[in-house]
Amino acid sequence: MTTDPHTHGLSTLCIHAGTHLDQATGGACSPIFTSTAYAFPNPAKQNIYPRYFNTPNQQVINCKLAALEKGEAALVFGSGMAAISTLLLAHLKPGEHAIFQNDLYGGSMRLISSELPRLGVQLSWGANVAEFAAALRPETRLIYVESPSNPLLHCIDLAALAALGKRHGVLTVIDNTFATPINQNPIPLGIDAVIHSATKYLNGHSDVNAGVVVASAEIVSRVTESAVNFGGMLDAHACSQLERGLKTLALRVQRHNENAATLARFLASHPAVSKVNYPGLPEHPDHAIAARQMRGFGGMLSFELCQPERLDGLLSRLRIVMPALSLGGVESLICVPSRSTHRTMTPAERQRAGISDGLLRVSAGIEDAEDLLEDFSEALAVE
Repeated sequence: MTTDPHTHGLSTLCIHAGTHLDQATGGACSPIFTSTAYAFPNPAKQNIYPRYFNTPNQQVINCKLAALEKGEAALVFGSGMAAISTLLLAHLKPGEHAIFQNDLYGGSMRLISSELPRLGVQLSWGANVAEFAAALRPETRLIYVESPSNPLLHCIDLAALAALGKRHGVLTVIDNTFATPINQNPIPLGIDAVIHSATKYLNGHSDVNAGVVVASAEIVSRVTESAVNFGGMLDAHACSQLERGLKTLALRVQRHNENAATLARFLASHPAVSKVNYPGLPEHPDHAIAARQMRGFGGMLSFELCQPERLDGLLSRLRIVMPALSLGGVESLICVPSRSTHRTMTPAERQRAGISDGLLRVSAGIEDAEDLLEDFSEALAVE
C-alpha cells in the first residue's frame, strides 16, 4: 500500500505504510520472503540479496520508518549498534573530528571511545548546543546526540542543534530510541539523520534485535554503501516480527507515556527518593525544551535513592517490575546503569556523564498503572 505521510496520522502509518501486498492472495500482512537467491536478470534490473538491504521484508521496514520519521529513506539493520557504527564509519575519516553528547548509551560510548580514535578520528564531548558550538573545528564533520538521553533523560534543543550544523556544514545525528517517532520527529526540526535501536520500542516485545537509520535519500545511499560491506542486515523473519510490532507502536507509546509520568510523579514525592529524571516533570532542567519539541515525554525515567546502599534491597522486593537489561518492551524493567548498560565505561567516564553508582533506570511498561505504583510503594516502604 502506498501511504502518503503528509496525509495520514501516525497510527495509520504504523499499520499501513510500506506493507507488501501479495497480489496472489490479497493478504493483510506482508508475506515472509525467506529466499537468499533471487532471479537475475529480472524486470526491475535489480540485484536483490539480503546483504544488499533490499529484500521485500527489509523494504517494508524501510518504507514504514521513513514515513513515521518523515524522512526520505531508511535502512534497517540487525541491531542498533550496527546502525550507529555503520553511519559513523560511513561519514568519518582519519583526521576528521566529531562531537558527541556527554551522556550516551554505554554501548555507543564504548564504540566511540575505543574504535573511532583507533581509526584516527578526533573526539570532543559536550552537554548542550552551546558546548557543541564551542567544540567546533574546521575538520568537524559530525555532531551526535541522544534526546532524551540514556540514562539521565537530558534533552537537547534539536532545532538549535540543526541550525548549528547547517551553518557549519556539519552532519547532525540523533539517537531517537527513547522518544520514538510517536513522541518526536527530529528531521522536520532540521536534524540530518535519525537512528533507532528498533530492539526497543519499535519492536516493543523484547524478542527482536534490530536498528534503523532514517535520513535523506543521499545520506541513506552513503550509509548503504558501507552497510553492504559490513553485512549487518536483518533477516526476513525478524523483519516480519518487527513489522508486526510497529503496527501497535502508537497505541503502546501512549500507555508507556502515561505510566512513566505516573511513576515519575509518585517517585518524585516519595521520601526515600532523592532525585527523579523525567523530562515530563516541570522541575526537570530540560522540561521546556522537551515540551517544545516532543508530543509526549516517553516511557523512560531514572531516579536515585536517598540511601544508595539500599538499592539491592529495593530490587529484590519488586514483584512486577523486572530487574533486567534492555528497555521499551511491554513489560516494566529496571536496571542499574553503572552495573549494566554503562558498565564498560570507566568510573571517570561515568562521572563525566553524571551517572552515579546508585542510579536506577526504569522502562515503564504497559501494565496497569495502579499495579506498578503498588509494586514500587511496597518495595520502597521498607526503606
